[in-house]
This record gives sequence, structure tokens and C-alpha cells, in this order.
Amino acid sequence: MSRSLAFVLNVPETPQDPEDSQEPSPYDESEVHDSFHQLIQEQSRWVAEEGLELQQRVPGAGALGASGRSRGAILSQYYSRTVRLRRRAGRPQLRDVGRSARPSLRLYDLELDPTVLEEDEKRGLLVKELQGLTVAQRDHILRGMPLSLAEKRCLREESRPPRGKPRARVRHGLLSCCSRLRDSCILASHNLGLALLSGLQALMPWHYALKRIGGQFGSSVLSYFLFLKTLLAFNTLLLLPLLAFIVAVQAAFPPAPSGSTPAFRGLELLTGGGCFTHTVMYYGYYSNATLNQPCASPLDGGQCTPEAGGLPYNMPLAYLFTVGVAFFITCITLVYSMSRSFGESYRVGSTSGVHAVTVFCSWDYKVTQKWATRLQHDNIRTQLKELLAEGRPWQRPRGACGRLRQAAVLGLVWLLCLGTTLVCALAVYTFSELVIQQSRVSAEREGALLALPLVVCLLNLGAPYLFRVLAILERHDSPVLEVYVAICRNLILKMVILGILCYHWLGRRVGTLKDQCWEDFVGQELYRLMVMDFIFTLLDTFLGELVWRLISEKRSQRKGKPEFDIAGNVLELIYGQTLTWLGVLFSPLLPAMQIIKLLFLFYVKKTSLMANCQAPRRPWRASHMSTVFTSLLCFPSFLGAAVFLCYAIWHVKPSSICGPFRTLDTMYEAGKVWVRHLEEAGPRVSWLPWIHQYLVESAFPIYLASALLLAVIYLNIQVVKGQRKVICLLKEQLSNEGEDKIFLINKLQRIYERKERSRVGRTEEAVTPPAVFTDDWDAQ
Repeated sequence: MSRSLAFVLNVPETPQDPEDSQEPSPYDESEVHDSFHQLIQEQSRWVAEEGLELQQRVPGAGALGASGRSRGAILSQYYSRTVRLRRRAGRPQLRDVGRSARPSLRLYDLELDPTVLEEDEKRGLLVKELQGLTVAQRDHILRGMPLSLAEKRCLREESRPPRGKPRARVRHGLLSCCSRLRDSCILASHNLGLALLSGLQALMPWHYALKRIGGQFGSSVLSYFLFLKTLLAFNTLLLLPLLAFIVAVQAAFPPAPSGSTPAFRGLELLTGGGCFTHTVMYYGYYSNATLNQPCASPLDGGQCTPEAGGLPYNMPLAYLFTVGVAFFITCITLVYSMSRSFGESYRVGSTSGVHAVTVFCSWDYKVTQKWATRLQHDNIRTQLKELLAEGRPWQRPRGACGRLRQAAVLGLVWLLCLGTTLVCALAVYTFSELVIQQSRVSAEREGALLALPLVVCLLNLGAPYLFRVLAILERHDSPVLEVYVAICRNLILKMVILGILCYHWLGRRVGTLKDQCWEDFVGQELYRLMVMDFIFTLLDTFLGELVWRLISEKRSQRKGKPEFDIAGNVLELIYGQTLTWLGVLFSPLLPAMQIIKLLFLFYVKKTSLMANCQAPRRPWRASHMSTVFTSLLCFPSFLGAAVFLCYAIWHVKPSSICGPFRTLDTMYEAGKVWVRHLEEAGPRVSWLPWIHQYLVESAFPIYLASALLLAVIYLNIQVVKGQRKVICLLKEQLSNEGEDKIFLINKLQRIYERKERSRVGRTEEAVTPPAVFTDDWDAQ
């Protein structure tokens, strides 16, 4: 052993006894441990002579440190070597092997640093632990380690179990293949999920366009396009049951043609009449018979009686219930959307930390593309502008004379706006009476049907411009208040005009069109109003905004663009949606026309906004705009349309020559006829007439539901108030605790300053000689 050690360390050999000629084997642990001391001494002496250790600060500590480190290295390596040799059961002992074939210490790198030794020991223990785990567990642990990929790869290679028997190799191969297959399946499912998420993200309509609008023009302009997207979802939800249970069923079982179909001339796209009259688009096309089996037409003109066998599909009942269910689903969705929007925009709490969050936490570091980076930069900049503008007080200080002058101007402007609304309402009423006094319009004069929609659209277009001019006199300090006032005035105008039109259709037209299908006329009138409103909106967008931009750029030397009129455009959307809800009963495909209109309107408005408009000069944060828009859509618009349809269903007599309710006094009577048939069917369905009698016809469930709704609203209001009170108390408590801390800190600071002054005084007294005090005392 000493000869091999001398060969490694280049130290001359010393004479040895014959007994020591045989080197002890590592398997003889007693002899191995006995030779440790000699090896440690020789290695320590060699290290001291050759000077391989670092320079030590204290003299004499180098040899000791080297001795300690080399002892640990040799012990660790011999331990590892013994363990490895002990595992090789088939290897012969070193006693029976010649001296030249024995392993030399040259093959081992003797580490002299205990930190490296400790790391190696930990690494060996880690490898042993990893070898006892399965492949999946081993990969999971290695994946979670904070190491480099190269080190993980080395650990994975070292932790692989040694090759054993063929059966074990086959089993290990099967387990490895199964684990790889499972990992591949997991990875494939993960990639598939990511692909589906990206696909869903791509299916979101106008995702990038909305981000671009919000980044360049702010949340106020963005609220209009978000509202348009919400209306698109409402119309889709309304159209689906109508298509499934009314339009598709009637298209599958078309009624017998009543006469020759007129040829298409192109004017029908504006009037909605002509060849469109006898189609699934209007109420008059739908039959009052069972549609699942053929039956002969009755001789007396009564309801068609289906033959025996087959499941009956009562078209009048399906028409009535489908429209009712569609409206009910829309109502629930609208109320839920309004409550959710209210909860998001009127959160209880403060926005004191929004500025810091926007500055430090808004940037998405995953964005790498140049256009996405620019878009995110614009979005953060616009948010900061809106936040800073929100904290700025808009109200300017005024004296008593200024307040009186402002109140007088506001009153005068409101009187002028209400007078304009009254004049428009009188004009619509007068023109509608003139139309009624005219004789029946022939096919050659079908274009005259566009007169009333043309007048209505002209008034809806001209009056808001007058309101905008009058609003300049008010000089509102807050842009939010200016938008709300404009919305209120435009809403009053449009609701009054729609009220007069509803009276014109159900109060006047029903009596003058007794021998005709008045439901088709109302549906066509609503179609014409929708088409003309869309045309005037396009004209206002292209001519109004484009011409205004050209004039402003020509008159001013700099490029000045008009601002986007949020109030007028939002009210146009609410007006168009109200027309859609009013015409669902008379034209089931009217929501489809509204969807097409909204799709075109989005791209037209976006293009005009990017080319002809500029960001608001006074940026403001539209935190409550979506809630206001949804509330206006719910209460004046949807509620008014629901009242109009309920009156038409319960009180107006249907036409006797068309539609699914032609043989009934009212549309609601179809439900009563169905209940009578159920009563005659037998006692098995006797509970259905009871439900209809006590839950549908009775007014008590309506009052009960209204009371429960009011109770829930009241409880929610009280809960919100309680939360606000608790938050105010907590804020006050935090403020008091802060003041207490400031008081204690000031008091501790004063105490510390007093102690410091006293310590300095005592130090000066100790440093000053006594003679000074004596001279001062004598001087006094």
C-alpha cells in the first residue's frame, strides 16, 4: 500500500517489512480501517511538503487544515469504494491478485475540500434515493429541482437502475415504455388543451379590435363597442329558440300556397313586402294546424284536425310559448347581466392603489411582438390618463351669480330640448294620421310605404344634432355628466316617438286593416324602420364624421378630428334593439336582421373611428357606463317592448285570414284551448289545467314574484349598505391606528433626543476640567 501511495505521490519508498508486502483488501474491513491511520499520516506529510493548500492567515494552520480535508476525502472515497466493491459479489478479492493488477490510488481524485465532499455525499445519497423510485416519480422530482438541464441529465443517467437479469430488463423496458406512453399522452392532451384555448380565443369576436380601440381611445369609446357586442349576444340568444321551434318546423311543413308569388323587383329589400310577405319571415305565413302529419283542409275554414296517430305539434301553442320563453330567457339574461355589471362597476371599496398597480403590474412580459407591445403601451398610457383625470376635480368654483346663471342656462336648454321632443312627437303623430287617411296602397305605389319610416329617421337624426348644439351653452365641467345628459335627452326623444308608433299600429291600424293581415303590416313596418335606421346611421357615419373631419382640418391649420359621439351612437343601438323586440311576435326572423345589422355596424363604426375621430380631449374613465347602458336597455327598452307585446297578446283580436291565431278572439286564448283539451284528455293530466289556472291566469303569482323580487333587491341594498358601513369603520380604524403610530413614534423620538442631549451633557461635563467651573464660579 505504501508502495502504491509513493507511486501516486512521487515520494521515495522506505523499506518495509515482509509482513507488509501483502496489501489488505477492502473486503477485510478491519485491516482497511487499521491502515487508515498510516495513509492519513503519509498523505498529510505529502501535502505539507508539496504546499498544495491555499495560503492561511494564521501560521501553522495550513497543515492542520490540509490534514483535515485530506482525511475526510480519503475516508469518503474509501467508503464509496468499499460500498461499490461490496456490491460486486462476483469480483475476486485483492489478496489473490498480483500487485501489478491492484487498483492504484492514481485512479481516484482525492478531494481536499469538505464542501465538495459533502456535495458528493449528498449527490450519492440522492442517486440512491432516485434509483428506488419509479420512472414517473423520478422524472417528477428531477423536473422540480432547481438545477440546470445538464445536471438533471447527469442525475437521470446515474439514477438508472443497473442492468440485471433478462426478466428484469424486460420488465423495466415494459415499465419504461408504459411511462413514456403515458407521458406522451399527457403531453398530447396538454397541447390539445392549449390549442383549444387558443381556438376559443380566436373565436371571440373582435378581440384584437377591442384592445386596439381601448388602447387608443380609452374606456369611454370602448364601452360603445362592448355594448354592441352584448346586443349581438342577446339577439343570438333570442333567435335560437325561434329558429328551432317556429321557423324550422314551419319550413319543414310549409302550408299550401294561397296564390301566385310576386316577382322580386329589388324594392322589397327596403319595404319588406312583395315576395317576402308569404315567407317564414312574417306572422301571416304560419298555419294554425298540426304540422307533423298531413290533413285535408276543412271546408268551413276552421282549424285543421289531425288524423289519429303521431305526436301532435300544435303550431299556435308552439308559436305563443316559444315567443314567451324566448322573452323570458332574454329577461333573465338581461337582469343577470345588469346585476353583474352593477357589481363590477359599483364595487364597495376605494381605488387608492390603482395608480401603483397600473404603473408596476400592468405590463405583460410574455408579449414579444412589436404590434402587441405598442398596443399594450397605448393601453397603459390611456389608463393612466383616465386615472389621473378621475382624481382631478371637474367642478370649478363659482360664486352666487355664477350659480344662478348656470341654473338659468340649464333650465332654458332643457326647455328647448323638451320642446323639440314635443314638436317631433306631434310631427310623427300628424304624419301617421295622414297615412291612415290615404287609401290602400297599391303594388305600384309600394315605395310610398317608406314615407313614415323616412320621417321618423330624419327626426331621430336631426334632433340629436340640435341637442348637441344646445349642450355647448351648458358648458358642463364633467365630461361624464355631459354624456349622461345627452343620453337622457335622446332617450326621451326616441321613447316618445316609439310610443306614438305603437299607438299608431295597435290603436289605429288594427281598425283600418280588418280585411287584411294587420300583423304582417306591423312586421313590415318594423322591418322598414330598422332598414331606414341602418341606412341613416351609415349616412351619418360616412357623411357626418367624414365631412366634419375634412371641414375641421381645412379651417384649422392643424389636423383636428371630431370626437366620437358616445351618447348618440349608444341610443341608436338601444333604439334598434327596441324595434327588434317589438317585432319578434310579428316577424320571427327580425333578430336575424338585427344580427346582420350589428355585424356591419361594428366594422363601419370601427373604420370611421380609426380614420375620422380622435381620442377625447378630456379623458375620463367610463367605470359605470356599461351598467348605465344595460339599465337603459332593460327598463325603458325591454320593459316597454314587453308591455306592447302583452297588450297585443291579451287584448287585440288577431286577423281572421292569416296567422296561427286566426280562429281565436285573442292570441292568449290558444293557451285556454289547450287547457280545455287537457281537461278532456283524462285525469292523468289534470294537474296541468290546475297549474294553468292558479299560476298563469291568476294574478297572485305575479304579485308574489314581484314582492319576492323587491325583497331580494331590498336585502341586497341593505347588505351593500352594511358592507359600506363596515368598510368605512375599518378605514377609520386604520386611520386612527396610523395616527397612534405617528404619535408614538414622535414621542419615542423626543425621548431619544432628550436622552441624547443628557448623554452629550454628561460627556461634556466629564471632558471639561474642574478649573473652568471654578473660574466661572469665581467670576459670578
